[in-house]
Amino acid sequence: MKVMWMILLLSTHWIQCCTAVSEFYSSTDHMTQLIDIQKEFAQCFSDHIAALESQVDLLKRAATVLGHNFDDTSKDKERFISNPLSAYQLVRKLNNVWTTTRDIIEENRVTDTLKKLRSAAEKLPGADDVDGVVLGLLRLQEMYRLDPRNISAFCEMKNNVTLDPDETFHIAVVSYQNEKVEFALLWMQETLRKLSLGENAIVSKEEVQDQLALFSCQLASTQDPLHVRDLPACYANTIESMKTWDWTSKTINLFESQPMQNKYEALCTGKQKPQMKRKLVCRYRTANQMMYAPFKEEEEWHQPMVWRYHDFLSDREIDVIKRLARPKLSRAKVIDAVTGKRFSTAFRVSKSAWLSEDEDPLIAQINQRIADVTGLDLRTAEELQVANYGIGGQYEPHYDSKLSNDSDFQFRGDRIATLLIYMSDVDVGGATVFPTTGAALLPKRGTAVLWFNLLENGNQDNTTLHASCPVFVGNKWVANKWIRAGGQEFRRKCSTVQSE
Repeated sequence: MKVMWMILLLSTHWIQCCTAVSEFYSSTDHMTQLIDIQKEFAQCFSDHIAALESQVDLLKRAATVLGHNFDDTSKDKERFISNPLSAYQLVRKLNNVWTTTRDIIEENRVTDTLKKLRSAAEKLPGADDVDGVVLGLLRLQEMYRLDPRNISAFCEMKNNVTLDPDETFHIAVVSYQNEKVEFALLWMQETLRKLSLGENAIVSKEEVQDQLALFSCQLASTQDPLHVRDLPACYANTIESMKTWDWTSKTINLFESQPMQNKYEALCTGKQKPQMKRKLVCRYRTANQMMYAPFKEEEEWHQPMVWRYHDFLSDREIDVIKRLARPKLSRAKVIDAVTGKRFSTAFRVSKSAWLSEDEDPLIAQINQRIADVTGLDLRTAEELQVANYGIGGQYEPHYDSKLSNDSDFQFRGDRIATLLIYMSDVDVGGATVFPTTGAALLPKRGTAVLWFNLLENGNQDNTTLHASCPVFVGNKWVANKWIRAGGQEFRRKCSTVQSE
C-alpha cells in the first residue's frame, strides 16, 4: 500500500517538475483543450514505453550473448584464450555487445521519445489547477447546497462520471487545506461510504476514519467551543462511535438547516423568484436619429432599467470573436480599492481578453452597432472585453463604475454604461443578477443587455450592483463594452437632482 502511494507521489513530482505554469481551471474553453492534451501525452507515454521495452529486449539479448559458451573459462583461462578461435569469438562478442548496447546504456536510443514526452508534459495542468478545480467544485457545492452524493448522482446522470474513494479523499484533503472544514467533512464521509460499499482504493478505511473524526471534532469545536473543550477526548469518542455506524446509508447533510446567506445566492439558485419584468416591447431602436439599428428591443427590467437586444450578434460573428480572443485569454483580475493595482481572486473566476478595432474589421462593426443602440460616444470607451468562465466560474456582486483611483478616471471619467453580450447559452447557472432589486437575466446566445451605471446627476446608481452566478453546467462566453462618461455631455441629459 505504501509503495503504491510512493509511486503516485514520485510520478506526480516528476510531472510537476516538467509542467509549465498554466492556469486551466479559470476558463472552460481552456479546460476543453486538456482532452487533446491528454491524448497527446498518452501517445507520447506509450511511445516512450515502447522505446524502453525495446531497449530492455536488446539488453537482455546482449546479456544472453555475454553468458553464452563462456561458462568453462574460469577452469583454465590460459588454455581457453590460447585457442585462436576462442580468443576471436570472445573479443568479437565483447566488442559487438558494447557497440550494440552503448547507445542503449547511454540512453541515446530513447532520447527522441523522452524529449517528446517532456514536451507533452509541459502542457499538463499543475497542482494549482487541481486545487482550482476542487475550489470551483466547492463554490458550486456551497452555492447550490449540494452534498457529494447529490453531485455524484447529477454528474453520473449527465456524463456518466463517478469518483472513486481516492478521488473523494483527495477533494476532502484539498478542502481541509483551504480551511473549508465543512466540505472536508462531507467528502471524507463520502469516501468512507464508498469504502464501506467495497469499492477499491489505495487509501484505507482506518485513514479515512481518522481524518473524519479529526474534521468532525474541529468543526464541532468551531461551532460550539464551550461544548467541545477537549479535542483529544472528542476524537477518541468519535472513533469509537464510528465502529457501529452503517456508512453505506449514513449521511450528515450540513446544508439542511442553513438558509441562503443573501439575495445574491437566492437569485442564483432560484430560491428567490425575480419579479415580473416589463411587457415585451416590439419596436426597433434608433440611436439619436443617427443610424437605423434593426434590433428588437425588450425592456427586461425597470430598476435599474435594463434593455435586451435580440439577435445582436450572429453565429458567424460569435465564432470570429472567440477565434480572436482564444490566444489572448488570461486570468481576469479585479482592482484593489486602496492601491488601484489589479490582482486575481476567487471573487472573479474567468479568463478575459481585450480586442481592438485593429485586429479585425468585425470589431469596428460591433463597436458601431453598440454606438447605434446606446446613442453614446464610444471614443472614450474601453476596448471590447471577451470573457470565458471556468469551473464554478463567477463574478461576485460588484459595481461596474470604476474606482476613482484608476489612472483612466481623470481622462475618461467613470463607466457610465455597460453593454453585455451573451455569446453562449448556459445549461445551469451563469445568470446575471441584481441583488438589490431582485432582477435575474438568463444568458441567451446572440443577445445583448444594456444598463446605465450612473444616474443623470453623475452619481453611481446603487441598484446596478450585479453579479455573474457560478456556472454549474455549460460553457459561458460573454463580451462587454464599458462606455465612459467622457464625451457623453451632449448625448445624455444631465440632472442636478441629488440621488438618495
